[in-house]
Amino acid sequence: MTLAACSTGSDPAPGEGPGGAGSASAGGGSAGANGGALTGGGAGSSGANNPSGGTSASAGATSGGQAGAAPIISGQPAPGSAFVHLFEWKWTDIAAECENYLGPAGFAGVQVSPPSEHALIATYPWYQRYQTVNYSLALSRSGTAAEFADMVHRCARVGVGIYVDAVFNHTTAGTGANLGSNGTRFTKYEYPNLYTATDFHQPTCAIADADYVGSADHVRRCELVGLADLNTGSDTVRDKIAGYLNSLVDLGVAGFRIDAAKHMAPEDIDAILSRVNKHAAGHLPFVFLEVIDNGGEAIHASDYLTVGASSGQAVSITDFQYAGSFDRFLDFAGRTLSLFKTLSASTGNLLPSAQAVVFTTNHDTERHNVVINYQNGKQYDLATVLLLASPYGYPSLMSSYAFPMDGPGEDIGPPSDSMGHTNSIYAPGSKTPNCAPDPLNPPAGSWVCQHRDSFIAPMLAFRKATVGAETITNFWDNGKDQIGFGRGAKGFVVINDESTALSHAFTTGLPAGSYCDVLSGGLKAGACVGTTVVVDATGMATIAAPPMSAVVIQVGQMK
Repeated sequence: MTLAACSTGSDPAPGEGPGGAGSASAGGGSAGANGGALTGGGAGSSGANNPSGGTSASAGATSGGQAGAAPIISGQPAPGSAFVHLFEWKWTDIAAECENYLGPAGFAGVQVSPPSEHALIATYPWYQRYQTVNYSLALSRSGTAAEFADMVHRCARVGVGIYVDAVFNHTTAGTGANLGSNGTRFTKYEYPNLYTATDFHQPTCAIADADYVGSADHVRRCELVGLADLNTGSDTVRDKIAGYLNSLVDLGVAGFRIDAAKHMAPEDIDAILSRVNKHAAGHLPFVFLEVIDNGGEAIHASDYLTVGASSGQAVSITDFQYAGSFDRFLDFAGRTLSLFKTLSASTGNLLPSAQAVVFTTNHDTERHNVVINYQNGKQYDLATVLLLASPYGYPSLMSSYAFPMDGPGEDIGPPSDSMGHTNSIYAPGSKTPNCAPDPLNPPAGSWVCQHRDSFIAPMLAFRKATVGAETITNFWDNGKDQIGFGRGAKGFVVINDESTALSHAFTTGLPAGSYCDVLSGGLKAGACVGTTVVVDATGMATIAAPPMSAVVIQVGQMK
């Protein structure tokens, strides 16, 4: 199904209710590598980066100048950046992953699960993290406040910023007395030393399915799947939320994903962000909003484009309509890759590139089996190649754990013990995470790690190498699912999403020379490990791509 055909994330599917159904963030994590390299090699290389149009983060600024001080990563991501969402990973494991892989591979950031105290719910489902009890970092399912702070500093030292998933549209659902992850006892609407009933929208109401089309006010004031809806128009509430965000800024957090932003008025979010401090380096944190906009509803992602501008830095926004375009890799409803030729902001179906956070799948769409996910194997890999090869937006890659799709088990939490304590993905002393050995068929409850697929690091390097060539050039298609396109005079990409081989003479726009396909091994010791592509003096090259594969060449990878 397409994104437009179903509700996901903040917009629950009909019948999904509060007694344990979704949070305003939605989604739940699966993850998955996807059957290995696209063409058989792809050793990792460094450098991330996307043309998201922002200014470079001041990753080199230090927080005091003393030896060993962690750098402060802040501001807009550098052009050519990309980040990963390590859904439900522990703080200690994220720190290790930054040092062992994310930094060397060239990731600019990592989105982490909400660090605030959350409700404890029977069976410990993923969505309990999105039911906020207190803004304390003392203890969540991912670890302690000390472990969180250590993760922020260790990741910053290798150039990776931490993006916190911030949940403040709502608190919890349920009835009766309940317990938080740090031992706080609470009832819905009454949270000790934080909120009382007067801090929530009154009178209470529930969002109806029809409201998404007919009433923006109800979507923003009423309760999403029974979650107590904070009155973010109140200065008291705004100050408390900003205090939480500022405590994270003080720790060196690089940015925030604002969960369920669609369920808050743009002016409320803007007022909260106006209270958020700059980092010591002088930059505001990077902020992006979760606004699920599949088209045809009362609320549009474009309604939020000016949020933050008055404070000096407009927010970015998740582009769900772009994510929906990746169903073309599955030939959904006859849609083919050739249609990417006409996809652009100028046609009105994309956000401005500088403010778009883009993805093939996230913990919303993956959980509900919408569009495409790691279980689609090579098609998912090829979609990820296109995501990273395109100049559009700031890409987010999904990585979490396996769960049964579209069934009673889709809400399971991360790999855990019987008491809901998340299992470490890194064994003590190990430099390698314990990822599922077969990413196409991982057992439910195992870590999948699709961000470690062998083609990912070379594609991050391609993004960096093509910065400055911000338009698609020399687009070619066969009318179906074989395409090729250039990034000016800096790179060229061929994608074959068909069961038959492709061989074609392409106008690449590249300087003459012998190029090493980065996905089949790239350049090593002055020679191509895998495929060599010869570009002649006119910029032409005959490129062969086997079924379900891609070939990627770039300046700097020439023998």
